[in-house]
Amino acid sequence: MAALIAENFRFLSLFFKSKDVMIFNGLVALGTVGSQELFSMVAFHCPCSPARNYLYGLAAIGVPALALFLIGVILNNHTWNLVAECQHRRGKNCSAAPIFLLLSSIVGRAAVAPVTWSVISLLRGEAYVCALSEFVDPSSLTAQAEGFPSVHAPEILARFPCRKGPANLLVFQEEVSRRLRYESQLFGWLLIGVVAILVFLTKCFKHYCSPLSYRQEAYWAQYRANEDRLFQRTAEMHSQVLAANNVRRFFGFVALNKEEEELVAKFSVEGTQPRPQWNAITGIYLYRENQGLPLYSRLHKWAKGLVGNGMAPDMEMAPLAS
Repeated sequence: MAALIAENFRFLSLFFKSKDVMIFNGLVALGTVGSQELFSMVAFHCPCSPARNYLYGLAAIGVPALALFLIGVILNNHTWNLVAECQHRRGKNCSAAPIFLLLSSIVGRAAVAPVTWSVISLLRGEAYVCALSEFVDPSSLTAQAEGFPSVHAPEILARFPCRKGPANLLVFQEEVSRRLRYESQLFGWLLIGVVAILVFLTKCFKHYCSPLSYRQEAYWAQYRANEDRLFQRTAEMHSQVLAANNVRRFFGFVALNKEEEELVAKFSVEGTQPRPQWNAITGIYLYRENQGLPLYSRLHKWAKGLVGNGMAPDMEMAPLAS
């Protein structure tokens, strides 16, 4: 029984490690949903005024989505790898297909939060009703036999989201709200469908262009994740030990706690890597092979002592999303 439980936990651990990107995207989406709900309850207040409703409603949908997209692009490591590649190598080693896949990875990761925000906004319908209530055709309203009066119609309709207006015309309010919410939710479901199709087509294109088998591609993803994790941890320790040595040289001693003392005593750090080495391991990396042996990252390539492109690559593939 214990062996079965341990095996199940091991399976779940491997599953979540292989699905870290999907889990991260799910957490981002859930956080966006919570933020959108909080925004709707606390910050969203339709002005219920002609010409202002439209701007406010569209801004409530579009501006937070744009801000979330820009934040997603800024926080994506691939963005800065692309910047470094353009800065140091002018992207001369990148062909069109890998660049497309890399950009789609950046945009796809960054679009999770804004798409979620837009979808939830459209499904709720409040911002859409606020933005377009004044543009409803009064002649199409049939809540009463005599119809909606055309005099000052935009001004009256603009106040419907706030449940204000002439008492004898409030009967049209539910009809206007129901019609606009229907349109808003329809656009929300269509947006979900379009995004799902785009994700499917991108995945198909990625696997079609990949020269690797499924298992080697999975191994590559695991290698890159482990390399990034170990590099960050080692860089933190290296910088801590180097800083401690420099502070000791300046003051003659350094104030360390017990764990830091053990770290400084265990590892000897005398210098730092020169800038050309940092440049060599920074930037976009396309999967390449040298004499039939795979090179999984720029650090892997540097460790093998290869400079430039090395020998002519047999294969080329964009880096996986991470």
